[in-house]
Amino acid sequence: MAEKQRTLKSSFTLEGVGLHTGKMSKLTVLPAKENEWYHFQRVDLPDQPKIKADVDNVIATTRGTSLGNDKMEVHTTEHILAALHGMGVDNALIQIDGPEIPILDGSSKYFVEAIEKVGLVDLDAERDYFVLKDNITFEDPEREVEMLAVPAPEYRITVMVDYRSPLLGTQHAQMYKLSEFKDEFSRCRTFVFLRELIQLVNKGLIKGGDVNNAIVMVDTELSEDEKDRLAATFNREKSELQKIGIGILNNVKLNFQNEPARHKLLDIVGDLALVGKPIKGHFLAARPGHTTNVAFGRILKDLIKQEQKAAPKFDLNADAIYGITEIRDMLPHRYPFLLVDKVIEMSDSHVVGVKNVTVNEEFFQGHFPGNPVMPGVLIVEAMAQTGGILVLSQIPDPKNYETLFMKIDKVRFKRKVVPGDTLVFKLDLMSPIRRGICQMRAQAFVRNIVVAEGELMAQIVKVKQDESVESKHSS
Repeated sequence: MAEKQRTLKSSFTLEGVGLHTGKMSKLTVLPAKENEWYHFQRVDLPDQPKIKADVDNVIATTRGTSLGNDKMEVHTTEHILAALHGMGVDNALIQIDGPEIPILDGSSKYFVEAIEKVGLVDLDAERDYFVLKDNITFEDPEREVEMLAVPAPEYRITVMVDYRSPLLGTQHAQMYKLSEFKDEFSRCRTFVFLRELIQLVNKGLIKGGDVNNAIVMVDTELSEDEKDRLAATFNREKSELQKIGIGILNNVKLNFQNEPARHKLLDIVGDLALVGKPIKGHFLAARPGHTTNVAFGRILKDLIKQEQKAAPKFDLNADAIYGITEIRDMLPHRYPFLLVDKVIEMSDSHVVGVKNVTVNEEFFQGHFPGNPVMPGVLIVEAMAQTGGILVLSQIPDPKNYETLFMKIDKVRFKRKVVPGDTLVFKLDLMSPIRRGICQMRAQAFVRNIVVAEGELMAQIVKVKQDESVESKHSS
C-alpha cells in the first residue's frame, strides 16, 4: 500500500536562545499542504519572507547549517529538521521571530516531544521517495571525511566518529530505520571540546552557549589566559574553571555511551532533509560534519534532478493490468477512436498506457499519403484516454461515468510518431481529485524519448440514463 504524506494536526510553539547569536526567539511550527516539504519563515522581518529547506539555499555550515537568500537568514536548522523528518512529518511551515532556531538542550528532544503531543495527520498525496539505485561515494581529504551511500529498502545510517582524543576515542552509531529516531537518537545532544570553545569565541560564535545545551568535553589542560577568556565569555567565576579536569564538564550524564556519535547521526538526518524528499538508501559516514553532509546532499539533489529530466524506464513485456477487453468495458470509445491497447502500470496517482501504432490506422490514409505521421491531436487524445482509465478505475461503477476535457495546457510536440512506433503514455495527478476535477501531467514516449507532453484537465460526470454511447463526447 502506498504511503501517504503527513503533516501536523495542529501547531506548536517553543522558545529559547540561539546557540551562536545568543538571541532569544520564538519558534512556531504549523501544518502545511502536500508537496510543500519544509519552509522557514521570518515573521520578524518586513513581508515575513519564506525560504525552503533546500541544499541550494545553504549559506554557511560553521558549527551548524544556515539557510539564506537576499531577504532572510535562519541559522542552526539541523535539529528541528531532524525532528520533523525523524518523526515522519513531510510538510511543515516553521515560523521564527529571530535569526536562529533555539538550541534548547542541544538535541531534537523537545521538538520531538512537541510533535508527538500535537500528532500527525495523513494528506491526500503519496510520499515521493528518492530511491538510491547505485552506490555513491564522497571524500573530503582535508577534513578526513568519507561518505558512502548504497541502495537499501529503508532509510538507514551508519556513523563513525574519531577525533583522535583519548576521551572520546572511536565511536559508532547505527540507525536501521527512521522509526528508531525518536527513542534512540532524538535525545542526543551536541558536543564540543573545551579547547574548541576558544576558537568559537574568537569567531564570534556560541554567544548562547552553556553547559546546559551541549556536552563539553575536556581532554587537555587549559592555560590561564584561556581560562580568563572562557570565564569572561560565559560570565563565570574563574575559580569554577580552576576545578576543571579531564572528563566531561560539570559531570553531565550521557544518555548513551556513544551519545556524540548518535548526535552526528542526528545531524545527518537534519542536513539530508535539505535534499527535499524522503530517501531509501543506506548512508555510511566517517567523521561527518555539516559541511560534508551538505556537500553530499547536493550530490543527491543533482541525482534527483537528473532522474526528473530522464525518461522513465518501462517494462513493455510486463503483464497488462488492463487489457483491451477491460479498457473497452471502462471507456466508451470504439474503433477508430480507441487509442489505448493496454495499461502496464498504475497507482493511486499515476498510470502508464501503451499504444502500438500500425500502418493500418485509419487516419494514415489522409495524414499524410506517402508520408504517414500520427496527428498530434490524436496523441493528446490517447494520453487523455489513458488518464481517464486511471480516474475511472477508482470509481465503483465506471460505466456510468465519463471524463470530459476542460483544458489542455503547455502541450509540446517534440518528435513525429510513425507506423511501427510503440507509444507509451505516462500520466501523473498534479493534485488530488476534488469535486470531480482532475488535473494531470502527461508525457508520451517512443523508445524512452519524449515525443509529446502537456497538462490536461478533465471533469468526471455521471452519464444521463437516456444517453447512448454514441452521443458521448468523452476524452
